[in-house]
Amino acid sequence: MQVSKQLSVTLVNKPGRLASVLSALSKEKIHCTALSVMNAGDRGTLRLVPDDVDAATEVLERQNVRFEITDVLLAPVPMQNGALSKACERLAAEHLNIDYAYCAVGSHAPAKGKGLMVIKVNDLAKAQRVLTENTGVARRKLPVRRPVHSR
Repeated sequence: MQVSKQLSVTLVNKPGRLASVLSALSKEKIHCTALSVMNAGDRGTLRLVPDDVDAATEVLERQNVRFEITDVLLAPVPMQNGALSKACERLAAEHLNIDYAYCAVGSHAPAKGKGLMVIKVNDLAKAQRVLTENTGVARRKLPVRRPVHSR
């Protein structure tokens, strides 16, 4: 689990605009760990976590694209039913407000069988602590197997 930089890019909502920005990033070999696109009428918001923030900001500046840089938490989550809701419940129990969240899967996921949850919360350090703490749920102990001796 780590804190990372996210770029929030405001784009005119018209055909080809998103493709143009993503193509420019791709040409500079900038990979996106996570990406989300939302529509807000005549404008859209592209949120992305690039592997090289400095290079990504240079590309966006050359394209004359407005953006903001925000710290977000990248939290690995198991790809199983209820995993996201449990993470959200743990944050809520500690009075942490989730401003927004989105997920990523694929080659940037932390491990096989895990996805990556990008979370913007009001206290990143506390959220990181809450999500890495032991859940307090007792793990089921397996029975001890005794060796079978033959005579």
